[in-house]
Amino acid sequence: MARLAQTHGLTDVQQEILSTVRDFVDKEIIPVATELEHRDEYPQAIVDGLKELGLFGLTIPEEYGGLGESLLTYALCVEEIARGWMSVSGIINTHFIVAHMLKQHGTREQKDHFLPRMAAGEIRGAFSMSEPGLGSDVSAITSKAVRDGDAYVLTGQKMWLTNGGTSSLVAVLVRSDEGHPEGTPPHRSMTTFLVEKEPGFGEVRPGLTIPGKIEKMGYKGVDTTELVMDGLRVPADRVLGGVTGRGFYQMMDGVEVGRVNVAARGCGVARRAFELGIRYAQQRHAFGKPIAQHQAVQFKLAEMATKVEAAHAMMVNAARKKDSGERNDLEAGMAKYLASEYCKEVVEDAFRIHGGYGFSKEYEIERLYREAPMLLIGEGTAEIQKMIIGRRLLEEYRHQS
Repeated sequence: MARLAQTHGLTDVQQEILSTVRDFVDKEIIPVATELEHRDEYPQAIVDGLKELGLFGLTIPEEYGGLGESLLTYALCVEEIARGWMSVSGIINTHFIVAHMLKQHGTREQKDHFLPRMAAGEIRGAFSMSEPGLGSDVSAITSKAVRDGDAYVLTGQKMWLTNGGTSSLVAVLVRSDEGHPEGTPPHRSMTTFLVEKEPGFGEVRPGLTIPGKIEKMGYKGVDTTELVMDGLRVPADRVLGGVTGRGFYQMMDGVEVGRVNVAARGCGVARRAFELGIRYAQQRHAFGKPIAQHQAVQFKLAEMATKVEAAHAMMVNAARKKDSGERNDLEAGMAKYLASEYCKEVVEDAFRIHGGYGFSKEYEIERLYREAPMLLIGEGTAEIQKMIIGRRLLEEYRHQS
């Protein structure tokens, strides 16, 4: 067992789950990750293995066929998976967020209909907020839903949809003005729709098109797409929670746990980069001795290990805060911000330790160097996290004149 990133106070069940996932990562993911990533190939065999392990239902309650585990357990599993290949953690993350939103906000009928099949991995989830003309400014959403009898007609274009092609259920956030008079704040006139579709690309159901994959610098293997709605009819009973106007809060709840997930991914990628760096430093010789014996490299290793440990501790704290039922947007924002920034720095230091070989596709660190930047923008940029953190601090430490 590695010395870094240990989590104290875990139950025997949690430890057994993590041990199983760690073994799976070492045997089934790490040996093939770089080859699959270079081919931008969807890791179907790996996904099938995760399905057999029950990870698609890890946090879904036992009454729906899941394991009923905590956000902490899930985050620690994500950390292990991202250590093997970050794209795989992305495949299960969007599924997890949709399951969380259903569990917390869905009607009884919606839970009964979706959660058992999501737990079994038969239904795979994705969620969609962003649009081509906006990023973190969710209030600027222009996609809309108009009531038409017992259904809604959705129009608009969404962007950066992880699992856009492989998913069969998408939670889509749009503007819905029904029952919300002119002048209603934007965040109170948004609704989340549960949109079922066929996996694949092109027109996946009448009025809904998933164009081909977006080509990316890194984060390959997992499909990232657009989503185009043109007269898409969705039954009224597929409004998440059964009431319009609550979509913004539902999505923000999902993003909050998503930020813990991104922090966990940053921890996993950083830990793998540290492992690669410290191993290479002991193998590579320069000036008559392993470069690990040079003080400059030892300083780098010390800084890298400290960042791995600090990010892990903040991620665990944010997950435990959410599991306690308390508000955790401050902790989640801090964890996401710190873990993603530290991940970038640790990966770059490991890249430097590898010297010229780090620039070669033969070495795993080259892949991590291209993957780490995605964490800087996923689930909100560093600047957005700082805004969240700053506002929450002002709430907590408001000066009374």
